[in-house]
Amino acid sequence: MEEQEKHRRRPRYAGTHPRRYQDKYKELNPEQYPDAVAHVLDSGKTPAGMHVPICVREILEFLQVKPGQTGLDATLGYGGHSRELLRCLGGSGRLYATDVDPIESEKTRLRLEKLGYGPELLTIRHMNFSEVDQVAPGEKFNFVLADLGVSSMQIDDPSRGFSFKQDGPLDLRLDPTAGVTAAQRLRELTGEELEDLLRENADEPYAAEIAASIGARLKAGGIETTRQLAGAVDEALRFLPQRDREEACKKACQRTFQALRIDVNGEYEALYSFLEKLPGVLAPGGRAAILTFHSGEDRLVKQAFRHFRQEGLYSETADEVIRPSAEECRRNPRARSAKLRWAVRAGEEHDDL
Repeated sequence: MEEQEKHRRRPRYAGTHPRRYQDKYKELNPEQYPDAVAHVLDSGKTPAGMHVPICVREILEFLQVKPGQTGLDATLGYGGHSRELLRCLGGSGRLYATDVDPIESEKTRLRLEKLGYGPELLTIRHMNFSEVDQVAPGEKFNFVLADLGVSSMQIDDPSRGFSFKQDGPLDLRLDPTAGVTAAQRLRELTGEELEDLLRENADEPYAAEIAASIGARLKAGGIETTRQLAGAVDEALRFLPQRDREEACKKACQRTFQALRIDVNGEYEALYSFLEKLPGVLAPGGRAAILTFHSGEDRLVKQAFRHFRQEGLYSETADEVIRPSAEECRRNPRARSAKLRWAVRAGEEHDDL
């Protein structure tokens, strides 16, 4: 008889609440602690290891998902949007989903399977949405959704390097198994290239100063962690008045991390490819909704939708962006920068919008 595995106690931590990400046992297993999660959500915060989907009502109202349809969630993430799309399918049809993050997409697959959404309804592909034409070759989608925001699970995990709030390796890769880290990328860039990157990817007003400060740190000993990069940004803005410096540094750090993340993951190139291929994978009358979170993304989506409408591939596109309600932003502050745009593939008759 095999020896039974010994019960393992949860690691002890100092204080009344765990501070380290790896100790947050409730937030890392939210399904087991619904009351604790509800309490955190009610306070206007997102529990670590969890992601709250944005603009769900607005997205569902536009996509008009019906049982028997075939659709695509091009950015699976935590699966919040996918869960609602599957619910609308009512047990018939199929939802495809893509994600480049093998760690989180596997967790999401198991989570959705426990809710009854197995492989007969949901097909998950580990691939970049830039390859949207290869997700289901020959298939035409009735609806497509793409949420371009970084998932909260990735932001909250210091080992992924997406945030300067906790120290961790400066990684920033959406797929931690491929490509080069942000730390490696910094060593490859010239000062001029880094300055251009900060301007183009994040509209950083202090790009020259930050690029110079990062360059000095690289020469002095390197930048390998998130806090080291944040420190370089802080040093770059020492010339600002004390009363303005803290808020300016916070925003400059956010923009610097954003600019590097976009570069490391080739996000603009991937989005451009996705937008170019999108009309070709939509069925006549098919609907596409895209959530963006900064001006560079929104600009690309707006231009692509306008271009393909002029070409006759889209019959209708959003004239104005749709933003989350004030109440949603209160409940989920990470929704504040979101913008939703939509397009309808030209073809058969569709309901009035």
